Amino acid sequence: MYKKIIEPRVSETDGVGHINNTTIPVWFEAARNEIFKLFTPDSSFDNWKMIILNMNVDYLSQIYFGTDVTIYTWVKRIGNSSLELYEELWQDEHMCAKGTVTYVNFNLQSQKSERIPDEVRKELEMHMYQVS
Repeated sequence: MYKKIIEPRVSETDGVGHINNTTIPVWFEAARNEIFKLFTPDSSFDNWKMIILNMNVDYLSQIYFGTDVTIYTWVKRIGNSSLELYEELWQDEHMCAKGTVTYVNFNLQSQKSERIPDEVRKELEMHMYQVS
């Protein structure tokens, strides 16, 4: 599991007094930086590999400014060229949002998906989601 702590900003708070729902996908993406580095170690957009195919978010509870949130990210499935992640957002010991996202390992030059390299696959396997 990957873990990222995020401090909510005032600008992310909407007129109803909670963190705006459009912020959560951005936070989930921020928590994926370690995974992005596995595929593109130099973080170069000229050689970027992770192309998003699908994202789903379930909002379970309101999230507020003033208290950090923790995002947990697991690998749910590893395919030949794609992977699915499962993510949870927690604040004050409550799960407030959860979601899944699917990425494909994509070669921008050839415009084709590529097999996930074995060394990346091994690292991802260490973060597999285990249903309890």
